Amino acid sequence: MSAPSFPEPPPAAPAPAADPAPGAEPQPLTIALLGPTASGKTDLAIALAEALDLAVLSVDSRQLYRGMEVGTAKPSPAQRARVRHELLDLRDPDDPINLQEFTALANAAIAAEHRRRGVALLVGGSGLYLQALVAGLAPPAVPPQPALRAQLGALGQPICHGLLAQADPVAAARIAPADAVRTQRALEVLYATGRPLSSQQGYRPPSWRVLELGLNPPDLAKRIRLRTERMYAEGLVEETAALLERYGPHCPLLSTMGYAEAQHLLAGDLSRAAAIALTEQRTRQYAKRQRTWFRRRHNPVWLGQGSNDAAGGDLLQESLQLARQDLG
Repeated sequence: MSAPSFPEPPPAAPAPAADPAPGAEPQPLTIALLGPTASGKTDLAIALAEALDLAVLSVDSRQLYRGMEVGTAKPSPAQRARVRHELLDLRDPDDPINLQEFTALANAAIAAEHRRRGVALLVGGSGLYLQALVAGLAPPAVPPQPALRAQLGALGQPICHGLLAQADPVAAARIAPADAVRTQRALEVLYATGRPLSSQQGYRPPSWRVLELGLNPPDLAKRIRLRTERMYAEGLVEETAALLERYGPHCPLLSTMGYAEAQHLLAGDLSRAAAIALTEQRTRQYAKRQRTWFRRRHNPVWLGQGSNDAAGGDLLQESLQLARQDLG
Protein backbone atom coordinates (compact mmCIF):
# COMPACT_ATOMS: atom_id res chain seq x y z
CA MET A 1 0.00 0.00 0.00
CA SER A 2 1.29 3.38 -0.92
CA ALA A 3 1.38 6.69 0.93
CA PRO A 4 -2.01 8.39 1.23
CA SER A 5 -1.05 11.66 -0.42
CA PHE A 6 -1.14 11.55 -4.18
CA PRO A 7 0.03 14.73 -5.91
CA GLU A 8 -1.56 16.15 -9.01
CA PRO A 9 0.15 15.02 -12.21
CA PRO A 10 3.23 16.93 -13.39
CA PRO A 11 3.39 18.13 -16.99
CA ALA A 12 2.73 15.46 -19.58
CA ALA A 13 5.51 13.02 -20.33
CA PRO A 14 7.02 12.88 -23.79
CA ALA A 15 6.14 10.05 -26.15
CA PRO A 16 8.12 6.80 -25.74
CA ALA A 17 11.27 6.35 -27.76
CA ALA A 18 10.78 4.92 -31.24
CA ASP A 19 11.32 1.24 -31.89
CA PRO A 20 14.88 0.32 -32.93
CA ALA A 21 15.67 0.07 -36.62
CA PRO A 22 15.34 -3.35 -38.29
CA GLY A 23 18.32 -5.52 -37.45
CA ALA A 24 19.33 -3.41 -34.46
CA GLU A 25 19.85 -4.92 -31.02
CA PRO A 26 16.41 -5.09 -29.31
CA GLN A 27 15.95 -2.85 -26.31
CA PRO A 28 15.43 -4.56 -22.95
CA LEU A 29 11.88 -4.65 -21.65
CA THR A 30 10.49 -3.33 -18.39
CA ILE A 31 7.08 -4.62 -17.34
CA ALA A 32 5.24 -2.25 -14.99
CA LEU A 33 2.35 -3.85 -13.10
CA LEU A 34 0.30 -1.01 -11.65
CA GLY A 35 -3.06 -0.41 -10.06
CA PRO A 36 -4.78 0.99 -6.99
CA THR A 37 -4.14 -0.34 -3.52
CA ALA A 38 -5.66 -3.75 -2.70
CA SER A 39 -6.15 -4.58 -6.39
CA GLY A 40 -4.11 -7.81 -6.21
CA LYS A 41 -0.75 -6.62 -7.54
CA THR A 42 1.40 -8.55 -5.06
CA ASP A 43 -0.03 -11.99 -5.76
CA LEU A 44 -0.03 -11.53 -9.52
CA ALA A 45 3.50 -10.09 -9.47
CA ILE A 46 4.86 -13.07 -7.57
CA ALA A 47 3.22 -15.52 -9.99
CA LEU A 48 4.52 -13.55 -12.97
CA ALA A 49 8.03 -13.37 -11.49
CA GLU A 50 8.05 -17.11 -10.87
CA ALA A 51 6.95 -17.82 -14.43
CA LEU A 52 9.56 -15.53 -16.02
CA ASP A 53 12.40 -15.98 -13.50
CA LEU A 54 12.35 -12.33 -12.47
CA ALA A 55 12.76 -10.35 -9.29
CA VAL A 56 9.88 -8.20 -8.06
CA LEU A 57 11.05 -4.57 -8.01
CA SER A 58 8.75 -2.76 -5.61
CA VAL A 59 7.57 0.76 -6.41
CA ASP A 60 5.82 1.64 -3.17
CA SER A 61 6.62 4.81 -1.27
CA ARG A 62 5.96 3.33 2.18
CA GLN A 63 7.28 -0.19 1.75
CA LEU A 64 10.69 1.46 1.38
CA TYR A 65 10.84 1.70 5.17
CA ARG A 66 11.85 -0.91 7.71
CA GLY A 67 9.42 -1.88 10.44
CA MET A 68 6.34 -0.81 8.47
CA GLU A 69 5.06 -4.26 7.59
CA VAL A 70 1.38 -4.63 8.45
CA GLY A 71 0.30 -1.06 7.73
CA THR A 72 1.82 -1.04 4.24
CA ALA A 73 0.72 -4.58 3.28
CA LYS A 74 4.35 -5.40 2.62
CA PRO A 75 4.91 -8.86 1.11
CA SER A 76 5.12 -11.47 3.86
CA PRO A 77 8.26 -13.52 4.59
CA ALA A 78 6.60 -16.48 2.87
CA GLN A 79 5.88 -14.42 -0.24
CA ARG A 80 9.39 -13.00 -0.28
CA ALA A 81 10.79 -16.52 -0.02
CA ARG A 82 9.08 -17.49 -3.28
CA VAL A 83 10.83 -14.86 -5.42
CA ARG A 84 13.46 -12.22 -4.81
CA HIS A 85 12.11 -8.78 -3.90
CA GLU A 86 14.08 -5.57 -4.30
CA LEU A 87 13.56 -1.96 -3.16
CA LEU A 88 11.99 -2.92 0.18
CA ASP A 89 13.30 -1.94 3.64
CA LEU A 90 15.76 0.64 2.32
CA ARG A 91 15.58 3.11 5.23
CA ASP A 92 14.29 3.59 8.76
CA PRO A 93 11.08 5.66 8.96
CA ASP A 94 12.90 8.67 10.43
CA ASP A 95 15.28 8.81 7.45
CA PRO A 96 13.11 9.78 4.44
CA ILE A 97 14.21 8.88 0.94
CA ASN A 98 13.52 11.40 -1.81
CA LEU A 99 12.46 10.72 -5.38
CA GLN A 100 15.93 11.29 -6.79
CA GLU A 101 17.48 8.78 -4.38
CA PHE A 102 14.79 6.21 -5.04
CA THR A 103 15.09 6.63 -8.80
CA ALA A 104 18.84 6.02 -8.69
CA LEU A 105 18.39 2.82 -6.66
CA ALA A 106 15.50 1.60 -8.81
CA ASN A 107 17.30 2.25 -12.09
CA ALA A 108 20.27 0.26 -10.81
CA ALA A 109 17.97 -2.64 -9.93
CA ILE A 110 16.30 -2.42 -13.35
CA ALA A 111 19.69 -2.43 -15.11
CA ALA A 112 20.75 -5.50 -13.13
CA GLU A 113 17.64 -7.39 -14.21
CA HIS A 114 18.13 -6.29 -17.81
CA ARG A 115 21.66 -7.69 -17.72
CA ARG A 116 20.47 -10.92 -16.12
CA ARG A 117 17.25 -11.61 -18.03
CA GLY A 118 16.65 -8.80 -20.54
CA VAL A 119 13.42 -8.05 -18.65
CA ALA A 120 12.63 -6.24 -15.41
CA LEU A 121 9.37 -6.28 -13.43
CA LEU A 122 8.19 -3.16 -11.59
CA VAL A 123 5.21 -3.51 -9.27
CA GLY A 124 3.44 -0.82 -7.32
CA GLY A 125 0.85 1.88 -6.96
CA SER A 126 2.96 4.96 -6.16
CA GLY A 127 2.23 7.01 -9.26
CA LEU A 128 4.97 9.62 -9.01
CA TYR A 129 7.62 6.96 -8.44
CA LEU A 130 6.37 4.92 -11.41
CA GLN A 131 6.28 8.04 -13.57
CA ALA A 132 9.90 8.79 -12.68
CA LEU A 133 10.93 5.32 -13.86
CA VAL A 134 8.81 4.51 -16.90
CA ALA A 135 8.65 8.07 -18.35
CA GLY A 136 11.97 9.37 -17.02
CA LEU A 137 10.57 12.15 -14.81
CA ALA A 138 13.81 13.74 -13.61
CA PRO A 139 13.82 15.21 -10.09
CA PRO A 140 16.34 17.93 -9.16
CA ALA A 141 19.75 16.65 -8.04
CA VAL A 142 19.59 18.11 -4.53
CA PRO A 143 20.92 15.95 -1.68
CA PRO A 144 19.00 15.71 1.61
CA GLN A 145 19.50 18.63 4.02
CA PRO A 146 19.10 17.12 7.53
CA ALA A 147 19.48 20.43 9.39
CA LEU A 148 16.88 22.14 7.23
CA ARG A 149 14.50 19.20 7.57
CA ALA A 150 14.81 19.42 11.36
CA GLN A 151 13.97 23.14 11.26
CA LEU A 152 11.00 22.56 8.99
CA GLY A 153 9.78 19.74 11.21
CA ALA A 154 9.91 22.05 14.21
CA LEU A 155 7.83 24.65 12.37
CA GLY A 156 5.04 22.14 11.78
CA GLN A 157 3.34 20.98 8.60
CA PRO A 158 0.64 23.69 8.35
CA ILE A 159 3.26 26.46 8.41
CA CYS A 160 5.54 24.58 5.98
CA HIS A 161 2.78 24.02 3.45
CA GLY A 162 1.80 27.67 3.77
CA LEU A 163 5.39 28.72 3.05
CA LEU A 164 5.44 26.44 0.02
CA ALA A 165 2.14 27.89 -1.23
CA GLN A 166 3.69 31.35 -1.16
CA ALA A 167 7.03 30.39 -2.74
CA ASP A 168 5.97 27.66 -5.19
CA PRO A 169 2.18 27.62 -5.58
CA VAL A 170 2.35 25.10 -8.44
CA ALA A 171 4.14 22.53 -6.27
CA ALA A 172 1.89 23.32 -3.31
CA ALA A 173 -1.18 22.60 -5.42
CA ARG A 174 0.22 19.18 -6.30
CA ILE A 175 1.16 18.21 -2.74
CA ALA A 176 -1.53 17.37 -0.19
CA PRO A 177 -1.53 19.77 2.80
CA ALA A 178 -0.89 16.86 5.18
CA ASP A 179 2.04 15.42 3.19
CA ALA A 180 5.01 16.53 5.29
CA VAL A 181 7.58 14.44 3.40
CA ARG A 182 6.91 15.96 -0.02
CA THR A 183 6.34 19.45 1.39
CA GLN A 184 9.73 19.39 3.09
CA ARG A 185 11.38 18.08 -0.07
CA ALA A 186 9.90 20.88 -2.18
CA LEU A 187 11.11 23.49 0.32
CA GLU A 188 14.48 21.75 0.51
CA VAL A 189 14.92 22.06 -3.26
CA LEU A 190 13.77 25.69 -3.18
CA TYR A 191 16.23 26.70 -0.44
CA ALA A 192 19.12 24.72 -1.93
CA THR A 193 18.76 25.99 -5.51
CA GLY A 194 16.84 29.24 -5.23
CA ARG A 195 14.39 27.93 -7.80
CA PRO A 196 10.93 26.37 -7.34
CA LEU A 197 10.71 22.60 -7.58
CA SER A 198 7.91 22.94 -10.13
CA SER A 199 10.27 24.71 -12.55
CA GLN A 200 12.93 22.01 -12.35
CA GLN A 201 11.01 18.87 -13.27
CA GLY A 202 11.84 17.56 -16.73
CA TYR A 203 11.83 14.22 -18.54
CA ARG A 204 14.64 11.97 -19.73
CA PRO A 205 12.89 8.94 -21.25
CA PRO A 206 14.61 5.62 -20.53
CA SER A 207 16.30 3.67 -23.30
CA TRP A 208 14.31 0.51 -22.62
CA ARG A 209 10.82 -0.50 -23.75
CA VAL A 210 7.90 -0.40 -21.32
CA LEU A 211 4.89 -2.72 -21.10
CA GLU A 212 2.34 -1.41 -18.62
CA LEU A 213 -0.15 -3.90 -17.20
CA GLY A 214 -2.99 -2.57 -15.05
CA LEU A 215 -5.27 -4.06 -12.41
CA ASN A 216 -8.59 -2.38 -11.62
CA PRO A 217 -10.96 -5.03 -10.21
CA PRO A 218 -14.64 -4.16 -9.99
CA ASP A 219 -14.84 -5.36 -6.38
CA LEU A 220 -12.11 -3.01 -5.14
CA ALA A 221 -14.24 -1.57 -2.32
CA LYS A 222 -14.77 -5.06 -0.89
CA ARG A 223 -11.07 -5.82 -1.20
CA ILE A 224 -10.21 -2.63 0.68
CA ARG A 225 -12.66 -3.48 3.46
CA LEU A 226 -11.27 -6.99 3.88
CA ARG A 227 -7.66 -5.81 3.77
CA THR A 228 -8.32 -3.12 6.37
CA GLU A 229 -9.97 -5.61 8.73
CA ARG A 230 -7.06 -8.02 8.19
CA MET A 231 -4.47 -5.35 8.99
CA TYR A 232 -6.06 -4.61 12.35
CA ALA A 233 -6.44 -8.32 13.06
CA GLU A 234 -2.78 -8.98 12.17
CA GLY A 235 -1.29 -6.33 14.44
CA LEU A 236 -1.47 -2.84 12.92
CA VAL A 237 -2.11 -1.26 16.32
CA GLU A 238 0.77 -3.13 17.95
CA GLU A 239 3.07 -2.23 15.05
CA THR A 240 2.09 1.42 15.40
CA ALA A 241 2.79 1.37 19.13
CA ALA A 242 6.27 -0.04 18.50
CA LEU A 243 7.01 2.58 15.82
CA LEU A 244 5.77 5.37 18.12
CA GLU A 245 8.03 4.18 20.90
CA ARG A 246 11.05 4.17 18.62
CA TYR A 247 10.46 7.20 16.38
CA GLY A 248 7.97 9.38 18.26
CA PRO A 249 4.59 10.78 17.20
CA HIS A 250 6.08 13.46 14.93
CA CYS A 251 7.51 11.01 12.40
CA PRO A 252 5.66 12.04 9.19
CA LEU A 253 5.13 8.45 8.02
CA LEU A 254 3.12 7.73 11.15
CA SER A 255 0.50 10.24 10.04
CA THR A 256 -0.27 8.22 6.92
CA MET A 257 -3.38 6.09 6.52
CA GLY A 258 -3.68 3.22 8.92
CA TYR A 259 -0.97 4.44 11.26
CA ALA A 260 -2.75 7.74 11.97
CA GLU A 261 -5.99 5.98 12.91
CA ALA A 262 -4.09 3.43 15.01
CA GLN A 263 -2.47 6.32 16.87
CA HIS A 264 -5.88 7.77 17.69
CA LEU A 265 -7.03 4.35 18.85
CA LEU A 266 -4.01 4.05 21.14
CA ALA A 267 -4.69 7.54 22.52
CA GLY A 268 -8.31 6.65 23.25
CA ASP A 269 -9.66 9.14 20.72
CA LEU A 270 -11.22 6.46 18.52
CA SER A 271 -12.84 3.11 19.19
CA ARG A 272 -11.44 0.13 17.34
CA ALA A 273 -14.51 0.02 15.08
CA ALA A 274 -14.22 3.74 14.31
CA ALA A 275 -10.50 3.43 13.56
CA ILE A 276 -11.14 0.58 11.14
CA ALA A 277 -13.96 2.48 9.45
CA LEU A 278 -11.83 5.62 9.07
CA THR A 279 -8.87 3.68 7.69
CA GLU A 280 -11.16 2.00 5.17
CA GLN A 281 -12.59 5.37 4.14
CA ARG A 282 -9.16 6.96 3.68
CA THR A 283 -7.99 3.95 1.69
CA ARG A 284 -10.97 4.17 -0.66
CA GLN A 285 -10.24 7.87 -1.18
CA TYR A 286 -6.61 7.10 -1.91
CA ALA A 287 -7.56 4.37 -4.38
CA LYS A 288 -9.78 6.87 -6.21
CA ARG A 289 -6.83 9.25 -6.55
CA GLN A 290 -4.64 6.41 -7.80
CA ARG A 291 -7.20 5.47 -10.45
CA THR A 292 -7.32 9.09 -11.61
CA TRP A 293 -3.53 9.24 -11.83
CA PHE A 294 -3.22 6.02 -13.81
CA ARG A 295 -6.00 7.06 -16.17
CA ARG A 296 -4.34 10.41 -16.89
CA ARG A 297 -0.66 9.55 -16.75
CA HIS A 298 -0.35 5.96 -17.96
CA ASN A 299 -1.69 3.79 -20.74
CA PRO A 300 -1.67 0.23 -19.42
CA VAL A 301 -3.31 -2.85 -20.82
CA TRP A 302 -6.05 -3.35 -18.25
CA LEU A 303 -6.08 -7.00 -17.27
CA GLY A 304 -9.06 -9.22 -16.61
CA GLN A 305 -11.83 -6.81 -17.34
CA GLY A 306 -14.91 -8.31 -15.71
CA SER A 307 -12.87 -10.72 -13.56
CA ASN A 308 -13.06 -10.60 -9.77
CA ASP A 309 -9.96 -12.72 -9.21
CA ALA A 310 -6.90 -10.51 -9.52
CA ALA A 311 -4.59 -13.36 -8.53
CA GLY A 312 -6.21 -15.97 -10.74
CA GLY A 313 -4.70 -18.07 -13.48
CA ASP A 314 -6.53 -16.19 -16.23
CA LEU A 315 -4.79 -12.94 -15.31
CA LEU A 316 -1.44 -14.67 -15.11
CA GLN A 317 -1.90 -16.25 -18.53
CA GLU A 318 -3.03 -12.93 -19.99
CA SER A 319 0.02 -11.20 -18.50
CA LEU A 320 2.40 -13.87 -19.78
CA GLN A 321 0.89 -13.74 -23.25
CA LEU A 322 1.32 -9.96 -23.43
CA ALA A 323 4.88 -10.14 -22.12
CA ARG A 324 5.88 -12.87 -24.55
CA GLN A 325 4.32 -10.98 -27.46
CA ASP A 326 6.38 -7.94 -26.54
CA LEU A 327 9.51 -10.03 -26.20
CA GLY A 328 8.90 -11.59 -29.60
